[in-house]
Amino acid sequence: MSEGSTTPWASYFNYFTEVEEHFQKARGTSLFLLSPLDWALIESWKNSGVPLEAVLRGIDVAFEKWRAKRSRVQMVNSLAFCAQPVMVEAQRMADQAREPESAPFASEDLRQYIERNSAAIRATSVVEFETVAASLDQVAGELAELARDPEQLEQRLNMLEQKLIALARSRQTDEQALAIRRQLDAQLGPYRSKMTAPQIAMLEAQFLDKALLESAGLPRLSLFYLA
Repeated sequence: MSEGSTTPWASYFNYFTEVEEHFQKARGTSLFLLSPLDWALIESWKNSGVPLEAVLRGIDVAFEKWRAKRSRVQMVNSLAFCAQPVMVEAQRMADQAREPESAPFASEDLRQYIERNSAAIRATSVVEFETVAASLDQVAGELAELARDPEQLEQRLNMLEQKLIALARSRQTDEQALAIRRQLDAQLGPYRSKMTAPQIAMLEAQFLDKALLESAGLPRLSLFYLA
């Protein structure tokens, strides 16, 4: 993707796809599938405000250094390999942040998305989740106003997602939590030395939240997942 080819909001909503395709291209294997750890790492970058261009440049830098090595015994099998170069590029671009120009979705698309998520939550038949579904219904009823300010709408949805995560975690058994933690440790273990403590903490949180919602059959609520 060339710089300036999309608005900041368009880049925001295409974040996952752009990173996935760029990593596959840099690796030279278009059929390579990202792992849950990779998806969690992408989400941590997005939620931290790391510009998409910084991620793409960081991936290129990481692979340039890898190819420059005389001995390349192991293939690059995770985005975690690119974590440090991505953060370096993000720091370089910190002074280039811009305000969103326009929202990319029509009000009706937003309404259908929110109502679909509300229905998915109720489909779990868990009484504790009803408060979140009801709040989503309220958001849908206020879209005429909220759609004018995508940042405010995203904040509302993120707040409800965090509430949903907290409710789901309160219902999680010790065995379920341990199984997810073991999966995380197995995937993250080889890459801990390549990331800072804050990066690891954020990645762990994103991975655990994502796995928790998936195991409970619950949707993500952020506008990001409308793309």
